[in-house]
Amino acid sequence: MGFPGTWMTESEQLVYRVIPKCACSTIGQIMYYSDHGKFYDGDIHDATGGIHKWSIESSQDKLTAAVAGNQAYTFTCVRNPYTRILSAFFDKICGIQRNGQRYRGKLVPLLVQKYGIEVEGDFDQIASFRRFLLFARDTVKFRKPMDPDIHWSGMAGHASTLVTGGGHYDAIISTEDFMTGMQKVMQNIETKHSLDLTTMPRFNESEGHGPKRMHLVEDYFDDLSLHLVNEIYHKDFELFKYDRDNPANKMPIGEIDLAEVRAKLKD
Repeated sequence: MGFPGTWMTESEQLVYRVIPKCACSTIGQIMYYSDHGKFYDGDIHDATGGIHKWSIESSQDKLTAAVAGNQAYTFTCVRNPYTRILSAFFDKICGIQRNGQRYRGKLVPLLVQKYGIEVEGDFDQIASFRRFLLFARDTVKFRKPMDPDIHWSGMAGHASTLVTGGGHYDAIISTEDFMTGMQKVMQNIETKHSLDLTTMPRFNESEGHGPKRMHLVEDYFDDLSLHLVNEIYHKDFELFKYDRDNPANKMPIGEIDLAEVRAKLKD
């Protein structure tokens, strides 16, 4: 199986397990800058050089040695499940992607037909999101009408591949306290080029793809929606210490226990 979704600096100092919708564009650019003294010109997800990725065949041996041999500082980044699934909806379902097309071609027409979702014009964001949530639950729990997409499948599932492959996390940071967490990560490695994280640009590659969110986070979640989110992401709430009962509270409510994460992700 290897280590899918892992990136590593060319200097082999830092390994990152990508979790979609969790500041991955910004993290990738920080890693690139630490080696090259400049940011990648474009979306870091498109980079085929200047950074090691599991998707690049020539990088796989080096990534395997670094992760399995615990030779590089290894981390990932997580996000509140409520804001993450909302972000996935507005970006991937409502938005037009960089290629000028809808995400995954026939996905949105399928959702319009089978779940009654609307994405055009002045649509009811709350009603459409709640219907999307039913679809997301069906994909995660029943793998119907399709397998779950990486942008709304559980964070624990993404993070677990590194652990089951024999790796371990030195840190798990959150998007909600990103600067503090990322500074701690960078303090644990030697970089060719230093970077002031407080003044660097944020690389939100999905920003502008979809319509602006018009309501507070908590307004999108009624009683049924709360149940569905907990059904889908119960392990994420447990391991990464988010408030499962209050969508309005985006901040973690406890410290992540890396030993607990390792033990439960190996199950």
